Amino acid sequence: MPNVIEVESLIKTFGAITAVDGISFEVRRGEIFGFLGPNGAGKTTTTRMLTGVVPIDGGSVRIFGHDIQKEPVLAKQRFGVVPETSNAYVDLTAWQNLMLVGDLYGLGRPRAERRSSDLLETLGLSGRRDQKVKGYSKGMKQRLILAMALLHEPELLFLDEPTSGLDVQSTQMILGLLRDLNADGTTIFLTTHNMEEANRLCDRIGIIRSGKMVAIDAPERLKTAIDREHQVEVSFDRPVPAEAIAGLDGVAGASRTGDVWQITTGNPDLTIRSLVAFSGDRGVTILTLNTLAPSLDRAFLRLTGEERP
Repeated sequence: MPNVIEVESLIKTFGAITAVDGISFEVRRGEIFGFLGPNGAGKTTTTRMLTGVVPIDGGSVRIFGHDIQKEPVLAKQRFGVVPETSNAYVDLTAWQNLMLVGDLYGLGRPRAERRSSDLLETLGLSGRRDQKVKGYSKGMKQRLILAMALLHEPELLFLDEPTSGLDVQSTQMILGLLRDLNADGTTIFLTTHNMEEANRLCDRIGIIRSGKMVAIDAPERLKTAIDREHQVEVSFDRPVPAEAIAGLDGVAGASRTGDVWQITTGNPDLTIRSLVAFSGDRGVTILTLNTLAPSLDRAFLRLTGEERP
């Protein structure tokens, strides 16, 4: 599968500080690529270099084969950008903002008007198209800048925290649109702090720490590679001795909170079979039984060095 973004040995310094330290990665055509990292890790700086906003001090970025430094216009024509903070002109209406973007991309008025009408309808803004943006809520502004980024039908979309601080309705609307866009072939580069969002949306995730890439993989593989231990929670209809639980096949450790046992295991299948056999042998009834796989939050904290001992 051809790569849409190719980053090689990318470097950015600010005085004595190296914000991005020789990172390399690629984003494949048609995937949703999540870019994660703690505050100050270099996420925003990297994204700004990828989109041509700040100059590159070392290495290279190619977008659809075009060097972002040498062929910025050819690269930018094929992607849209949704920043975390709205960049719409607040003294213009939504419609005027979209017409301005259409002029910048040379769409031609008929196409710009048709696309604008469709996007405003899809994003629930058609009834407010002639209101100045200064009167919009944060969620409405975020939906508008998404419409502005999509007006020229880009093949690649950069999003920086697109749902940060939004209400549930706006969040679900934006996430639903992103899924639809991706299903139609749009490649998405997503920067987010929301682990659940990244886990549900992304095909692969890259994690940056102190300017260096520390991991790139699918969410499930990241989770299992970092923490191969699973948790099994079980409760019975009567008390059972701790030594009986600890002696079961597959159990690496066990503790109890109230009447629920938390069991650590590297083989949840074997542990569950042992628990079922144990309940039958002892004549006790299993009331609840849950398996808890390693979480992306825990993988992220461990990879970024922020997990508490």
